[in-house]
Amino acid sequence: MNEHEWAQVLFDQKIVQLRPDQPFRWTSGLLSPIYCDNRQIISLPQLRRAVVEEMAKQVKGWERPIDVVAGTATAGIPYAAWLAERFELPMIYVRSQAKAHGMGKQIEGRIKAGDQVVIVEDLVSTGKSSWQSIEAVKAADAIPLGVVSIFQYGFPSTQQKFNEAGYRLNSLTNLATLLEVLQNSGTWQQEQLATINDWKEDPWAWTAQHEAK
Repeated sequence: MNEHEWAQVLFDQKIVQLRPDQPFRWTSGLLSPIYCDNRQIISLPQLRRAVVEEMAKQVKGWERPIDVVAGTATAGIPYAAWLAERFELPMIYVRSQAKAHGMGKQIEGRIKAGDQVVIVEDLVSTGKSSWQSIEAVKAADAIPLGVVSIFQYGFPSTQQKFNEAGYRLNSLTNLATLLEVLQNSGTWQQEQLATINDWKEDPWAWTAQHEAK
């Protein structure tokens, strides 16, 4: 499937929920007119297999070979496990920070110096969890190659940071493509789509504006 077909599937399966008039609040504190709940896909065998196959196809096109598949805790873990199995590679997962008890690890599983690592997310928004994983992999003297996800919001600041650092950022589909699909379908009014597009360009300013109401 191409990006437009993936966007259509996520919308049809109600993985993506749009609520311009009653925004969702993310854990980061941002308000959002859209919520992408990719955790639902783990309950849909055919769709999750398709997701893993598409992820595999995308990362096979990367210039450098992958030694380890890393999932971000928690939503990226199942997809990383399936992708690692697909490639018959070791898998690890990465917490947002080291545990305060037990072995005190941030990375679970085995990773060694020089390993080339793909990081698997369910989605990328601000990129915070991706960068926490990248930094953890680097701290283990391994080499992060980039991130693959099901969906990304396409914030300009997020993409710029990845570009400047030289890391790949691949996704099956993204918000800009979803908006095209919705516009072509006539499902949503132009005013609603414009609201979501305005939010995408600067979600922090959009949040501040709506909190002030």
